[in-house]
Amino acid sequence: MPDIEVRRDGVGRRSLVRKCLGVAVLAMAAWGAWSALAISGERAVRIPAAAVEEPPPQGTSSETIVLAGGCFWGVQAVYQHVTGVTRAISGYAGGTKATALYEIVSSGRTGHAESVEVTFDPRVVSLGTILQIYFSVAHNPTEVNRQGPDVGTQYRSAIFTRDDRQARIASAYIAQLDTAAAFGKRIATKIEALQAFYPAEAYHQDYATLHPNEPYIAFNDLPKVENLKQIFPAQYRSTPVLVAAAKQ
Repeated sequence: MPDIEVRRDGVGRRSLVRKCLGVAVLAMAAWGAWSALAISGERAVRIPAAAVEEPPPQGTSSETIVLAGGCFWGVQAVYQHVTGVTRAISGYAGGTKATALYEIVSSGRTGHAESVEVTFDPRVVSLGTILQIYFSVAHNPTEVNRQGPDVGTQYRSAIFTRDDRQARIASAYIAQLDTAAAFGKRIATKIEALQAFYPAEAYHQDYATLHPNEPYIAFNDLPKVENLKQIFPAQYRSTPVLVAAAKQ
């Protein structure tokens, strides 16, 4: 179904929720208790850590990778709660600058995927752990061109790598998980060399934190953050690192 406009802010920008009406109604019916939320959305899968790790060059204090796994609201929310992540920005990757606009990307014909640029300190959290969280709780890597209620190439599972090292680590981890049959189905995640990342419109940033009571967020995204807390307690932090705070 097409996007539905749910409000306009003071400058007339649209705040949109991507979902089908049936999911929204179901989410509102389940909204009463946290126990209902805990079983909503995509199920998390406990998976082994990456067997192949290549540390970045000595002295590196900041690394960035771009991850696509469905609606960027939930992926951003997960990484904003990961210790060692210094910034997580929702945006677009895979297409051109001219089409990096929400209304155009939503057509599914731009080549873009809704993505999150994750910047982290590799001395605190490794790339392997970032990817373990990505495959385990941030999304379902076996889905092709969809996540939950969201369907289209803009919701595909993709890792946009910045260099050969990142590509090697990601490729080795996918092979490891497929060999172990960690998901029961083969991983659909594609590895693509990053050409450019374009931050999404301001109203998409920190969306899950700013709108926790919206049915879409409550049903699809808050359970991901809870799964992070349960499965990766050593990496979880309760206070998210927000884009708005980073700009102050």
